[in-house]
Amino acid sequence: MTQVLSSAPRAILAFDCGTTSVRAIVSAVESTAAGSAIGASLAVRQQEFAQHFPQPGWVEHDASEIWTALLACARGAIADAGLAARDIAAIGITNQRETAVVWDRATGKPIANAIVWQDRRTADALAALRDAGHEPRVRELTGLRLDPYFSASKFAWILDQTAGARDRAARGELACGTIDAWVIWNLTAGRVHATDASNASRTMLADIARCAWSDELCALFRVPRAMLPEIVDSAGVIGASDEALLGAAIPIAGIAGDQQAALYGQRCMRAGDAKCTFGTGCFLLANAGDVAVPAPDGLLTTVAWRIAGRMSYALEGSVFVGGSAVQWLRDGLRFFDKAPEVNALAASVPDSGGVVVVPAFAGLGAPWWDPHARGAVLGLTRGSTKAHFARATLEGIAQQVADLVEAIEQGGVRIASLRVDGGAAASDLLMQMQADLLGRAVVRPKVLETTAMGAAMLALRGISGAGHGSADDAGSVAGAIDREFSPALSASARETSRTRWKRAIATVREFGSPSDS
Repeated sequence: MTQVLSSAPRAILAFDCGTTSVRAIVSAVESTAAGSAIGASLAVRQQEFAQHFPQPGWVEHDASEIWTALLACARGAIADAGLAARDIAAIGITNQRETAVVWDRATGKPIANAIVWQDRRTADALAALRDAGHEPRVRELTGLRLDPYFSASKFAWILDQTAGARDRAARGELACGTIDAWVIWNLTAGRVHATDASNASRTMLADIARCAWSDELCALFRVPRAMLPEIVDSAGVIGASDEALLGAAIPIAGIAGDQQAALYGQRCMRAGDAKCTFGTGCFLLANAGDVAVPAPDGLLTTVAWRIAGRMSYALEGSVFVGGSAVQWLRDGLRFFDKAPEVNALAASVPDSGGVVVVPAFAGLGAPWWDPHARGAVLGLTRGSTKAHFARATLEGIAQQVADLVEAIEQGGVRIASLRVDGGAAASDLLMQMQADLLGRAVVRPKVLETTAMGAAMLALRGISGAGHGSADDAGSVAGAIDREFSPALSASARETSRTRWKRAIATVREFGSPSDS
């Protein structure tokens, strides 16, 4: 017998499906003068999952492992919060974007490992499309550029490389989608195949002005449209979880790609509001309003969210390697045992001693878009130490974000200050470096996990029926500021540092060029 959810919402369950781990967060719902709002976190469960690197430049996940870990986290978080499933008013989902999954509709099993957003295996195929003159049209329709980052070429690769997959797809036996669609399929026991507008905009298969799948793009990338999920609003009930999974049929009411969810969680509701998430990568989004305007060179136009059928767009720049550079110091070079230890090591020296680290392990993202670039350490001397190496790695992260801000401002958009979130934003040293290199304030909220906060806020809006741009935009604890970092570096020192960085970028791009490979 189906349990009935309580009429007064007590809590929201947010799923945060990241690149290296999944989390389930149960947050309280509080009453405010403006209505219901997301309050304090009641419980969090997190579980890492395996990363697979079958060849250089290739990154894969076992999508079944992601789902199994997420379900375990959800059950644990509800129990830890001292609640029953009937107390959960809605589920919000946010996810690593662009990662491509293809699965069997009958069994619900993936036909191959998921290809992760960081994966570069389709670079040559996309270069061929670029050489054939397709990029201007793709950019016009999608706001994106022909890069392995996005999902379309990954779907096609799985179909091409998995025996019998194309024939099975033609017979309607296969489904595909990004991680949100995969989670929704499993949550609903296969009853709902859907993705929200923000995730759809990252596949390179959607016409973002119409917010609809494009037959033209599906033909270009050889992805059967019948495999794709339905595009739905980012806030609104699209179905319910299967009762057997969590103990009640809980409405699924909020969906957004991780960076769009963070933009929403940071309450960047006005054109020009900007945030940068410091996670595995670094992702800067600036709200661009309700028109899909062409992005400045090197950046992307993307969907921020669709609510009540109305679109909001964003300008975006993505750095492929951010916090994962610190993981490399920890796991690859074994400089320390725990990632936060990088801060003390880096702070033990006053500067990097001339060392520059370009962490282009998966190519360079915006504004360079060079899939052939590879990481480099420059400026080493006999006096260089682990501390200089660590400090230069943090500087390399901050320099890449400065590249994004510079590109946006060259397009005529002024960012007065930058809101930050994500795990690496907890580093005071990194945030101070960021303020110094930008020459403006960096604002860090008390709640760094604004990605999950955004998913919860969207889910609450989804069950409240609130209209686009209503007062509940401000209804969360995410707005409280923890610290504002002001620039302390002189203009001349900033210019010297930026010039040296750009020389390093030119070096790694030349070294990794196809003609030299």
